[in-house]
Amino acid sequence: MSRSAKAHLLLLLATFFWGATFVQIKDALRQVTPLTFNAIRMIVGAVALVLIYRSHLKKVPVQTLKVSALLGALLWAGYSFQTRGLVYTTPSKSAFVTGVSIVLVPVFLALFWRRTVNRRTALGVALSMVGLYLLTVPAAGSAFGFSAINRGDLLTLGCAVVFGFQIIVVGRVMMHHRFEHIGPLQIVAAATLMTATAPLMERPAIVWSPRVIAAILVTGLLCTAAAFTIQAWAQQFLPPTHTALIFLMEQVFAWMTSFIVLHERLGYRATGGAVLILAGILVAELKGTAEEMKAELGPEVIGSEEGNA
Repeated sequence: MSRSAKAHLLLLLATFFWGATFVQIKDALRQVTPLTFNAIRMIVGAVALVLIYRSHLKKVPVQTLKVSALLGALLWAGYSFQTRGLVYTTPSKSAFVTGVSIVLVPVFLALFWRRTVNRRTALGVALSMVGLYLLTVPAAGSAFGFSAINRGDLLTLGCAVVFGFQIIVVGRVMMHHRFEHIGPLQIVAAATLMTATAPLMERPAIVWSPRVIAAILVTGLLCTAAAFTIQAWAQQFLPPTHTALIFLMEQVFAWMTSFIVLHERLGYRATGGAVLILAGILVAELKGTAEEMKAELGPEVIGSEEGNA
């Protein structure tokens, strides 16, 4: 098997981890408070990554420590929104709303970095926004139904906004710093913040049941340590268009596992919204060539899109 084929398969496996665990986390949250769960799973991931990259962490530049702390803070905020939101919404809706972060990247680049957005990207953003509306806003209700939006969907939208900025910052940071440093240190920073703030933001509670332990180990070891390592290796050998298409499968895997395990059905309106979000991401992200993406968004953000679950 060629190196490119291995990269495709391994990155698809990592994306499956991210997508499939939305259901597992939802189930675990019956017996553990969301921010406590985040803290424990991130500690597990941080320990694993530090062990994997320990030979690279003997001498880390001060500037790398600073940007790792910034990235850790973004991960802390994003996961806090996402996991708290998952208490109130369904796994598939959580995954699709989180996926909107990808199309928010060109929006933020245009608003805050004055980057040009071409028509194709604008169309993709528009499709995703319409899809987001159909997915999260009920047909019944006052005006356009905004008053009836699920609390969990709103929290998850906050997650998408944070992760949109995180994608941009990661791309800029990785132009000047080594992943062997940034990868584990951003998780260490996130774990530290989560551990410090969980007791302040909620009343921590956990039942050490098999379902909770399994969710912690899977999300900490597979979704964090293993998936981050796979991503770092695989993206060296894949064009950005292939990477974007593979990451798109995270929402599909979440949808499939939620249907199979929880028998979740979105309904015609929400399903149409989910399809539009996927279509919008495809239109906005699959530009055809790396050169075109660099011309539009800048080289510092290429290859930085990453899955979050």
